[in-house]
Amino acid sequence: MRILVIGSGGREHALVWKIAQSKLSDKIFCAPGNGGIAKLAECINIKADDIPALLDFARKEKIGLTVVGPEAPLSQGIVDEFKNYKLPVFGPNKLAARLEASKVFAKELMAKYKIPTAAFKIFDEADAAKKYIDKLGSACVVKADGLAAGKGVVVAKSADEAKQAVEMIMEQKAFGQSGDKVIIEECLEGQEASILVITDGKEVFALASAQDHKRVYDFDAGPNTGGMGAYSPAPVVTKELFKEILDTIVYRTIDGLAKEGVEYSGVLYAGVMLTKDGPKTLEYNARFGDPETQAILPRMKSDLVEVMLAASCGKLSRLRTLEWDERPCVCVVCTAGGYPGEYNKGKEISGLEDAGSLKDIVVFHAGTKMLRGPSAELEAKYVTNGGRVLGVTGLGNTIKEAIAKTYQAVDKIHFEGMHYRKDIGKKAIVQHPAL
Repeated sequence: MRILVIGSGGREHALVWKIAQSKLSDKIFCAPGNGGIAKLAECINIKADDIPALLDFARKEKIGLTVVGPEAPLSQGIVDEFKNYKLPVFGPNKLAARLEASKVFAKELMAKYKIPTAAFKIFDEADAAKKYIDKLGSACVVKADGLAAGKGVVVAKSADEAKQAVEMIMEQKAFGQSGDKVIIEECLEGQEASILVITDGKEVFALASAQDHKRVYDFDAGPNTGGMGAYSPAPVVTKELFKEILDTIVYRTIDGLAKEGVEYSGVLYAGVMLTKDGPKTLEYNARFGDPETQAILPRMKSDLVEVMLAASCGKLSRLRTLEWDERPCVCVVCTAGGYPGEYNKGKEISGLEDAGSLKDIVVFHAGTKMLRGPSAELEAKYVTNGGRVLGVTGLGNTIKEAIAKTYQAVDKIHFEGMHYRKDIGKKAIVQHPAL
């Protein structure tokens, strides 16, 4: 089968890496891909949101399955377009993708179907939002309604900080039309967990749990990012808690959408806060998480292509449960200096082969570009080409061992301005010292 993966980040590299292991995979294309993906797939110079060009390519190349990585093409209706031409595609349609594309839609769905979440109010005027913040007079969370590349959420510690967030989102239009509306909600306390499932709208296959690290600096300091690292499984999510999350959040979400006439097919990601009052929904993503995917897929023993193909055809019920490697997995994201703010590109990366040659280590490329050597005898070199550059990932018999192996690999990699958190996975050790 010829398979097309859409996207260019670490998530897409992990997907391509896993797809390449499938017995169903004959040839993989990736649009547009990145330097690391180019070793496993033929990279096509088509942007991830150029739906007409992607559709034309898939039809001409007789693609047997298209896997959509990022949220933008999903929210623009790529799945609907492919299905119009009877092309198998993995991901939710445009209506279902609103779960991520519109936080207002998501919160209203949660309220209607009693899906546990933070108390909230929606505003379409900045002045009204500020007055409400003054009335609250305490810490709160300000969220832009639409897509904002993972940067549209501000956890404000004071009323002044919250009002500044409203000004940035609604008045300065930092995220364009995505900030036409904002949600102001209570600030939940507890640990976060990432719960991902694959569904065809009826059957649900839960993936292994994971925990992301959003803040740019150690000990959860600094601004939010797209994700600085992850580990799987998240030991804080016990079997009993996992079942509760599926029952009260995941199933209610899929059933609620169905009652609204929306069939959800693809990956459903629920970001969950584990509060003293039980798990509560923070957000939804309509696709594989990044960097959670890099920590989850190395543990997956089942054939991912088989599962995605079955989900895209509404036939998940024909498959058995997923099989998993019991060993924990840790992913540490290496970023360009300055990220999530301004950063430079084009910095040469060294040590990739040394790191990748270590046992149980995979280096997933995110923001990289491959520069071919001037002759066949000279090897290609890689340079930075984004904010999140690499996701260094390691498996270990224990979480401590996985952390140690991963950082051993990180130490072999160098590029000017390279930054990474040094505490990825430590929460798991603090709470579960035996792991």
